[in-house]
Amino acid sequence: MSKTIVVVGYGPGVSNAVAEKFGAEGFSVALVARNADRLAAGVEALKAKGVAAAALPADASDPAAVAAAIGEARKALGPITAIHWNAYGGGEAGDLITATPAATRAAFDVAIVGLLAAVQAALPDLKAAGDGAVLVTNGAFGELNPQVDALAVNIKSMGLAVANAAKHKLVGLLAARLKGDGVFVGEVMIAGAVKGTGFDSGGPAIDPARIAGEFWRLYQGRGENYARVS
Repeated sequence: MSKTIVVVGYGPGVSNAVAEKFGAEGFSVALVARNADRLAAGVEALKAKGVAAAALPADASDPAAVAAAIGEARKALGPITAIHWNAYGGGEAGDLITATPAATRAAFDVAIVGLLAAVQAALPDLKAAGDGAVLVTNGAFGELNPQVDALAVNIKSMGLAVANAAKHKLVGLLAARLKGDGVFVGEVMIAGAVKGTGFDSGGPAIDPARIAGEFWRLYQGRGENYARVS
């Protein structure tokens, strides 16, 4: 039976590596992001490797758009086996003392509301798959650590830190809630810059293929829900 993974928040780095890894393991791949040109290039690259793929432009902060993209992925590639949530948000609320309510809310629209919309829209497929999974990219700003908090304040990433912390909690809640339905929920927490992304300044950086490998390991193992890569 064919398997399909929907990669939400597609771009260079982690999501591209996950798309390539799961594609190489026999999955069809639906790519979701706002940038249609980037999606088209990603689909072309996957198809050149023999992977069935589809491009679905959508805003990850818009729950209706996310749900619609899940439906389009199902029509294009078949029932959804896995979701990889890699969407980034929260940069506008850098200083929570001065951030507008809209900027603060926007961080949660991507990290929480959009993710839940994807899970809810795909849930019948995920349950029916027998090996359904929700795989979440997160960042170490979400860790409860005074040094991490100080860094987030210093580089004005407070909104992102709060959203990441909430997302980490959401992963745990979803894992507990969906375990009985046979749906695995796991997270890779990234502590460092990833090669080929906007955070790569030319110094030491994490190979995205290594992160994709961790997602694959969690997906196959279906026991451990958390991995940290630095």
